Amino acid sequence: MMDLKANHDEVLSRIGAAAGRSERAAASVTCVAVGKTFPADVIVRAAEAGLKDLGESRAQELKEKYAVLGDRVRWHFVGHLQTNKVRYVAGIATLIHSVDRYGVAEAIARRARSVGKTQQVLVEVNVARESAKHGADPAQAIALAQEVDELEGIEVKGLMTMAPFSEDPEEARPYFRELADLSQVLIAQLPGAAELSMGMTRDFEVAVEEGATIVRVGEAIFGPRHRSL
Repeated sequence: MMDLKANHDEVLSRIGAAAGRSERAAASVTCVAVGKTFPADVIVRAAEAGLKDLGESRAQELKEKYAVLGDRVRWHFVGHLQTNKVRYVAGIATLIHSVDRYGVAEAIARRARSVGKTQQVLVEVNVARESAKHGADPAQAIALAQEVDELEGIEVKGLMTMAPFSEDPEEARPYFRELADLSQVLIAQLPGAAELSMGMTRDFEVAVEEGATIVRVGEAIFGPRHRSL
């Protein structure tokens, strides 16, 4: 049996050390434990172990796990969101990390209004400009964030990105630094949009050093993915 609490504590310790290196408090960084592909019973064990922020990247999985755990934890949706799956996510997730176009933001806002909530979101930015990745172009990200924030039923809280895959975490640093710089431009326009979601299992310490306020960690907490699911 995976010791989820021990794994989570180890990640928190590494976050704290990285935050210290950048002269920040460990408490300024939220660790989202991403349970993608793991069954609901594992996610229940995570909640019982004291993990409070849980992430999913598939709308159907979030729907199914929310049906089991409800609001006992703070749910984060971190994957690409299709418009036809918004109803499974908006109003359930505390934070949607992956708004990359105005159309999906409109759908999120409509759904949030229909359930009497204001949905907090992040604008996803394709800092690496990879054609296979989702996310707004950095040149358009600030304008998109401002337009999305004007929608009734939605509130932009910051930015998110994924660095290109590399075995060397240091190779992610320039991408995280670029998003952090972009974040300062956004904060000047929207002072409440200071969240910066970046960094995963392989590179979250570098992300924290570069200013991440949220890291999305899966395998370092849950172990290897269930690839067959």
